[in-house]
Amino acid sequence: MPFLEQASSVSQSVDSVFLFIFAVSVAFLLAITFAIVYFVIRYSRSRNPEPVDIEGNFWLELVWTVVPLGLFLVMFTFGWTNYRQLKDPPRDSMVVEVTGKQWAWSFKYPSGRQTSELYVALGRPVRLELKSSDVIHGFFIPAFRLKLDVVPGATGSLWFTPLLLGSFDIQCSVICGVNHSYMLSKVHVMPEADFKTWYFSRDDAMRHKDPVPAASPSASPGPRPTVAPDEPPALAMLKRHDCLECHSVDGKTGVGPTFKGLFGSVQEFVVGEATTKTLVDETVLIQGITDPGVRLMKGYPPVMPKRELSRQELVAIVTYLESLGTVPKR
Repeated sequence: MPFLEQASSVSQSVDSVFLFIFAVSVAFLLAITFAIVYFVIRYSRSRNPEPVDIEGNFWLELVWTVVPLGLFLVMFTFGWTNYRQLKDPPRDSMVVEVTGKQWAWSFKYPSGRQTSELYVALGRPVRLELKSSDVIHGFFIPAFRLKLDVVPGATGSLWFTPLLLGSFDIQCSVICGVNHSYMLSKVHVMPEADFKTWYFSRDDAMRHKDPVPAASPSASPGPRPTVAPDEPPALAMLKRHDCLECHSVDGKTGVGPTFKGLFGSVQEFVVGEATTKTLVDETVLIQGITDPGVRLMKGYPPVMPKRELSRQELVAIVTYLESLGTVPKR
């Protein structure tokens, strides 16, 4: 029985290798433990007061050399066959560029669209081209049995065919800095028709709402804000970039400060080891979006990743934040 659902085409083969090696290891553990206990009792000093000089046994030495070597070669062949499978994607695979950066994943599709979570179609092969923009990260989808170290200056690749509908966790498996534990994302698997509708739609509400259907029992879908047709374009941008998962526009405080009343207020910021009071103007907002680690608002954790937005998006978002009114001081 697998520990997790086998949600991709490579899950079963990876589980088979793991269970085979695990079974062999357990068998050797039990055999060696039994042998140790047997020898301790059988050849104790009380049973054998006079030691016997044993010069060796050719056949015994041959067996304990050949048998482990044979098992090792079987394990290697088993593992190598499955490894090659992971490096040989079908020609019709959809290519998605994956970029890891402290502390978020981004996914770029052939159409040029970029998201913070991965969306794929059920039964359609997907090839991931992985790279890092800063330090070493580990791209890991437990339910898919996929894991690859993402190294700066190099491009790695993996492929899979999703077999189950639902949402599944993406994690970083390599410690990459103080906020490593926050480097989480999701892969959403949806029916082919729904994926095509989402992928090719030019309607902003359709493009950025969560099209994921009901998940299988062990999948873990999370709520994502949707965009109503009458909402401002800048609000749609905030939702598209997952800003409202930590911030709000109605005065409620979450993981990050509320956007309501933020522009034009004086806030305490931590810069290095110093704390200063600063007026939140356009420059501060833009820096907070594009390079949030430089200036941290006091009282909030440093978990926001850098955002790569166009100049037009930045102007639209800052203009929208100016219009949000005021909120009582904290």
